[in-house]
Amino acid sequence: MKLAVIDLGTNTCNLLIAQIKGRDFQVLHQSKLGVKLGKGGINKRHLTPEAFNRAKEALLSHQQTIKPFQVDQLIAIATSAVRDAANQLEFETFLLQETGIQLQTISGEKEAQLIFKGVQLAMRAIPDEALILDIGGGSNEFIEIRNGQMNWKSSFPQGMARIIDQFSLSDPITKEELTIIEKHFEEGLTSLWSQLQNLPVPVLIGCSGAFDTLADLLDGTAPGSKARRLQDIPLADFDRISAQIIHSTKQEREGMIDMEPLRVEMIVPAFILMRLVVSRLKIQQLKQTDFALREGVLFQAIYD
Repeated sequence: MKLAVIDLGTNTCNLLIAQIKGRDFQVLHQSKLGVKLGKGGINKRHLTPEAFNRAKEALLSHQQTIKPFQVDQLIAIATSAVRDAANQLEFETFLLQETGIQLQTISGEKEAQLIFKGVQLAMRAIPDEALILDIGGGSNEFIEIRNGQMNWKSSFPQGMARIIDQFSLSDPITKEELTIIEKHFEEGLTSLWSQLQNLPVPVLIGCSGAFDTLADLLDGTAPGSKARRLQDIPLADFDRISAQIIHSTKQEREGMIDMEPLRVEMIVPAFILMRLVVSRLKIQQLKQTDFALREGVLFQAIYD
C-alpha cells in the first residue's frame, strides 16, 4: 500500500509518501512548504484570508507531487492553528471545495499521541526514562516516557508563531527580552515541572522542526539534505549553538547555509525554550529525530 500523509501545521505544510509492505516501510518522498497560518491572527484565534490561500496553494502543490505515486490513501492532518481558530469550519470547508482534500483537525492530545508513535517508528527501543519534545508554530507537545512507554502527555499553546506574534523582539534580542520570554515559558509549563518534579528524565528526544535545524547547524548541512532517523547531540555543542543562535541577528541567520529560511524568525524563541528545558530538567542526553507526527500516522497504518 502507498500512503500519503499531509501535516498542515501552523508554520509549514509537510508531505510524506511511503510504501508499506507488511511491517516494513520505505519513504518514497518527503517535502515541506511554508504556509504561516498563524501570521496576523493566531493569538486572535482567527485564520486570515491570506492564510486560507497559502494553505490552498500548499495543498494543491502537494497534490501535484502525490499524483505520480498513485497512492492508495491520503490522510491530511491539521493541528494547533486550525483547531484553535474560531473560523475552523469555514477554513476546512474552503479547502475541501478548492482542493478536494478533507482535513482531519486533531486535538493537542491526539497530536502528542501521534508524535510518540512517530518516535517509536524511529527508534528500535525507546529509552526507559525520557522526555519527547516537539516544538511547533502553534503548540509544543511534551511526552513523558516511563519504562519505555508513554506515561504522560500534554500540548502547550506556546508555539513559536504565537511568541513572535505576542512579543516584539529586538534584533538581536536584548537581555531584558530574553528574560521575559524565559519567564513566559517557565510560567506556561507549570504542569510539566510539577509532573517531573520528583521523576527525573535523563534523556530529551527532540522531534523535527527546530531540532532538525539544530542538527543541521551541528553538522553544517543544508536544510533537508540529510535524513536523520536518530542523532545524538552533545550537550557542549548544544550549549555553544544555542548561545550563538539566541544572540544572533536576523541578517546573520539569513546568511547561514544550515538555517532553513522558514525558521529564521522563530528559531530564537525555539532555542530559548530548548535551553530552558535542558537546564531546568537537568537533561543528560539530547537526541534528535526527523520522525514526528507524519511518521506517527505511518506507524498507525502499519501497526494499528
